Amino acid sequence: MNLSARLALAFAAVGATVSVLVGVFSYQTASTGIHDELDRALLNTAAEIAAGETSELDPNPAITGPDNDHDQAQPMVAQLIRPDGSVHRIGGRSVALPITEDDRQLAVRGRPGDHRYDDATVRPDDYRVVTVAQRPGEGALQLGIDVDATRVVLAALAMRIALVSGLVLVVAAGAGWFIARRVTRRLVRLTALAEEVSSSGRLDVEVPVDGRDEVGRLATSFDAMLSRLATSREDQERLVQDAAHELRTPLTSLRTNARVLRRFDELDANARERLLADVDGESRELTHVVDELVELATRRYEEEPPEPVDLADVVTRAAERVRRRSGREIHVDTEPVCVLGQARALERAVLNLLDNAVKFDRTGPVEVVLRGGRVEVRDHGPGIAEADLTRVFDRFYRADTARALPGSGLGLAIVRQVALGHGGDVVAARRPGGGAVVGFTVADDRLSPDS
Repeated sequence: MNLSARLALAFAAVGATVSVLVGVFSYQTASTGIHDELDRALLNTAAEIAAGETSELDPNPAITGPDNDHDQAQPMVAQLIRPDGSVHRIGGRSVALPITEDDRQLAVRGRPGDHRYDDATVRPDDYRVVTVAQRPGEGALQLGIDVDATRVVLAALAMRIALVSGLVLVVAAGAGWFIARRVTRRLVRLTALAEEVSSSGRLDVEVPVDGRDEVGRLATSFDAMLSRLATSREDQERLVQDAAHELRTPLTSLRTNARVLRRFDELDANARERLLADVDGESRELTHVVDELVELATRRYEEEPPEPVDLADVVTRAAERVRRRSGREIHVDTEPVCVLGQARALERAVLNLLDNAVKFDRTGPVEVVLRGGRVEVRDHGPGIAEADLTRVFDRFYRADTARALPGSGLGLAIVRQVALGHGGDVVAARRPGGGAVVGFTVADDRLSPDS
């Protein structure tokens, strides 16, 4: 059963429940009111008959029966119960109402005005009976009225209530179906689009976005999700293609050296040393490329929970590692800065910036400067060409001046991912007097107020 049918049934069930409850309440209210009014009328009529007004017991000319039957023309019957237990018929229908022990006790010991109601059946009719105690020694007056007409009225009322309840049920089901169609129309459309994406794998489907309700928000989120998935797929395909291209060079070199190794005994000592050094260098380069590919593709550093990080300490620690590893002079200029971020990712970004600067600047000292949420690494190398400033952070991009140098072209791409993950951006510029300035920023809302 689809959602539209369920909603229609729910509306019908609610409508039916409400109509039944209202109908039962209305019937009970009407029935109680009719019976109360009948009891009051009986009691008043009994008082009039006790006072001598017996005209109420005369046949009603408005009521006709077969052959002008007296009993059919008068629905009431009155009789007097004497203290000795005998019964005297006063008038009305020619039937004898049944007398109970309570009625006899009321005739003997009842105070004037005491009364009780009862239901009695004198075939084939049903009666509502009131027994009223008279003055001492006079017994009790018993008055009954045929209630068949009342029951016919109540039965007609019940039939009308049932018909109205049925009509309400039909209207509720129709309204539920109409509203369900209106509500689920966009959901059905989104479901069809989701099934199309699932069956075809296409992510370029157009998602209609209309309305600001929950369904509209769902459509907006679904459209954004498809856009993110499409971008992710493009990034994955580009990463695989670029990785295959970058890995091809070291693998080709290793394969060539492997062939040369077959004639290792024929080489002189210098050639052997160069060959082994070449194999070692290519192996390290291949390992470095694979490590950075894994780091870039899996974004393992994003799993690190954000915490307050002393950015100056991160910069100092990264500079010390590069200083020990390369033996180069690293000048550190920082100020106290505390950010809410991922310490390992930030340190990796600073390390990549410093490694990049050391690779291009072979002689002069490298400077790293921290001001607020901005980290800059400055070198005295050949600098960055104007055309390359906007591309140095692309995956696997390597400028013409860097093609002869070791590296994968992934280091600065990782820097950009870390910067974007902290709400910031990357920085690349030419340094006046020669060299380059490369760095990243952290969003202001990530900075501690004390920074």
